[in-house]
Amino acid sequence: DPAGHYLPFKGTASGAKEQEATNFLEKRVERIESYTFDETVRTAIVCLGSVLGSDFRGNEIEVACVQGKEGRFRCLTEEEIEDHLNAIADDADA
Repeated sequence: DPAGHYLPFKGTASGAKEQEATNFLEKRVERIESYTFDETVRTAIVCLGSVLGSDFRGNEIEVACVQGKEGRFRCLTEEEIEDHLNAIADDADA
C-alpha cells in the first residue's frame, strides 16, 4: 500500500539502503539548493549507483521528478536518462 510523505528536506532517501543514501546526500546538502535540474537528477542517479555499487543503462532505472510550485510530476524518458548517464560518465572521465 503506497504511502505519501511530506518532508521539509533538500534530499531524502527511503528503502533498504536508506541510511547509506542519506549519508551520501548529507555530504552534498550545502550545495543541493543551488543545483540545476540536471545536477539534481545526476546527483540522484550517482547516489543510487554508489549505494548499490552498480552502473546503469537508461533502460535499467526509472527517474521521475516533481517540478515547480504546482508540483508537476513527470517521468524522464529512457533517452533523457541515457543523456544523464552519459554526462555522469563524461564528468568521471574529466
